[in-house]
Amino acid sequence: MRTQQNIEQFGYRQELRRGVGLTDLVFYGLALMLPIAPFAIFGTVYQASGGMPALAYLVGMVALLFTAASYAQMVKAFPLSGSVYNYAGRGIAPPVGFLTGWMVLLDYILVPCLLYLVASVAMNDSVPAVPVWAWLVGFVIVNTLINLFGIRMTVRLTRLMIVFELVVLALFLAAGVWALLQGKGNGFSLSPLFDAGAFSWPVVFAAVSVAVLSFLGFDGISMLVEESTGGSAQVGRAMRLALVLAGVLFIVQVWVAALLVPDPAGLMERAGDTAFYDAAAVAGGEWLRHVTSFATALSWGLANTMVAQVAVSRLLYAMARDRQLPSFLAKVSVKHSVPANAIVLICLLSMGVGVWMSTRDDGVTLLTSLINMGAMVAFIVLHVSVVVHYSLRSRSRRWWAHLVSPLAGAGILVFVVVNANVLAQALGLVWLGLGALALVTLYALGRPPALTGMAGPGPDRP
Repeated sequence: MRTQQNIEQFGYRQELRRGVGLTDLVFYGLALMLPIAPFAIFGTVYQASGGMPALAYLVGMVALLFTAASYAQMVKAFPLSGSVYNYAGRGIAPPVGFLTGWMVLLDYILVPCLLYLVASVAMNDSVPAVPVWAWLVGFVIVNTLINLFGIRMTVRLTRLMIVFELVVLALFLAAGVWALLQGKGNGFSLSPLFDAGAFSWPVVFAAVSVAVLSFLGFDGISMLVEESTGGSAQVGRAMRLALVLAGVLFIVQVWVAALLVPDPAGLMERAGDTAFYDAAAVAGGEWLRHVTSFATALSWGLANTMVAQVAVSRLLYAMARDRQLPSFLAKVSVKHSVPANAIVLICLLSMGVGVWMSTRDDGVTLLTSLINMGAMVAFIVLHVSVVVHYSLRSRSRRWWAHLVSPLAGAGILVFVVVNANVLAQALGLVWLGLGALALVTLYALGRPPALTGMAGPGPDRP
């Protein structure tokens, strides 16, 4: 069996169960991104983009399509769990892989915390008698139990949640378009996509640095390559499909919402967390406001966090089996074929950090800044890995796939990082500094980063 041989050629045993197909992977990616993800951050993106949220999401989708292409190339060369940690470590050098894994850990570990916090705040708003921390603890426990029962259980529940989100989104779009036809809102226009009076590239990329939060998670599909029935080719295809499907849904919903905003000038001055729900109320009344807000809470607190926990547990598992994290994280449950210890650790971290952040007024902003910066830096290194591994080391002549495309993708993301929030830049540098300190410590202990089976199979030649 070829997929089994690929794992063994890198010095690993096939411990994770292969039972995830293409449709499962696409649904998993959509669940990570959430078809209704813009509901929660619409007001911030609207303000940052100068009233052009559809353009921000369009540019974000194009930028990350380059990233998806680079993922597809690296997962083909190294069909292993661990995502960009493995690709940078094997494509460039193990120390680079360690630092990249460290940066992406910032994204993966904190994403569940952010999702739990946003969902818990939303539920507390609906049911004030139950405190935020209690909702958060409940969400964490439910998701952890589901993930401990195995990947097939997670995939089945993910499909149900995606269908629920799509139904809610369809309700909003139908009500929104009907309301616009009835003369409500600000009328049909192209301004959410392009407004000549407000347009500038720094403004657009500053908004993209926020909007990209909705896309984060598509890369988590690569974490399931060792559980995919079709191997690396299937994973690469699923990433592109999920990204395009989510991008189209994001653009359409924020376009309609932007045309229904009750106070565009006020929203430009002060971003509101309830901006999307205000637009929903204009479209269909208070019932639609409550439906969209409840759907956000349920989706962020269960569907998205469920699959986010899966992704980060696989990253911890991959780094632990390479002895770059404590070995107990590499233990796989014999009964359910999942990295049980890694899942439990994420449960405890999510609970602790989430409860702590719930006591801060800027908890959501702080978590968002850290998550976006960690992901952007990791994606830039991913593009560099493609160039180094294929074009420089292997002398590939596939110029577009192995040189032009990754360089273009890296260039776009560098521009996004440069125009990002200053707080996000500062916190990202602090986390990178801590990673460098951890790397120095590993060398001092005589345990420099090393990856099993570094020789591995060579890349596909043209």
